[in-house]
Amino acid sequence: MTRTNAHGQPVGDPVPGWAPRARPTVVMLTGQYVALEPIDSAHADGLHAALCGPDDASLWTYRHDEMPADREAMTERVQRLADPADGVTVAVVPPGAAASGIASLMRIDSTNGSVEVGGILYARALQRTRAATEATYLLMRHVFDDLGYRRCEWKLDALNAPSAAAARRLGFGYEGRFRNALVYKGRNRDTDWFAMTDADFARLRPAYDAWLDPANFDADGHQRRSLSSLTVGVVAR
Repeated sequence: MTRTNAHGQPVGDPVPGWAPRARPTVVMLTGQYVALEPIDSAHADGLHAALCGPDDASLWTYRHDEMPADREAMTERVQRLADPADGVTVAVVPPGAAASGIASLMRIDSTNGSVEVGGILYARALQRTRAATEATYLLMRHVFDDLGYRRCEWKLDALNAPSAAAARRLGFGYEGRFRNALVYKGRNRDTDWFAMTDADFARLRPAYDAWLDPANFDADGHQRRSLSSLTVGVVAR
C-alpha cells in the first residue's frame, strides 16, 4: 500500500531509528576458501605475479588504471590503494597462496547507508572459483551485517559483459544505464548500475551458503548446482 502524507502526496516508507552508519575500515575477513586482508606493500609481489603477466593486459581493459609495468610500479599502486581516503581495498588471498586479486569498498555514503563493491580484479586462476565468489560474499556480508548498510552497488562499463554476468549471478538487480557517464583511457564509458538492498541480501543469503557448501561440489570440484540457479527469482525485480 502506498503511504501518503497529510497533503495526500505519496511518500516513502519510514525507516525507524535510522542513524548514519560507520564508514568501512580496513579489516580482515576470513571464509572457507579465501581471506580478505587489508592491502599493503607485502601483497605487491604476489599481485604483480598474478595480474601482470605477458597475457594479462586484457584483465585491465575496463579499469581506470593501466597494468603496472613492473614490481616497483605495482608497489606504488598498492601503496595508493592502501590509503583509506577514497575507500577500503583488500587483497584476496586463497589459503596457502599469495594475493591474487583485489576488491574495494568505494563511493561510501555512510549517512544513507550505501556503498559500492568495485575495483574487482582477479587473476585468471582465481576467476570462476569458490574463492572468487566467497570474496564478494564476504564483502557484502560485512557491509550489511557488520556495518548495517541498506544498499550495496555494483557498477561497470556497459560493454563489460563478464562483470554484468557476475552481478546478475550474485543476484544484484539492474537499475539502468548512465550514458556518457565517464571518459577514461581516452574513450567513452556508459555505466550500467546494479544494486542490492539489505532485504535482498537477507533473501539471497541461503543461496550463497548453499552454493558455497562443500557438499555442492563433487570430488573433482565441479558444482552440483550453479549459483545462478539458486539466486534466480529470489528477489523480485
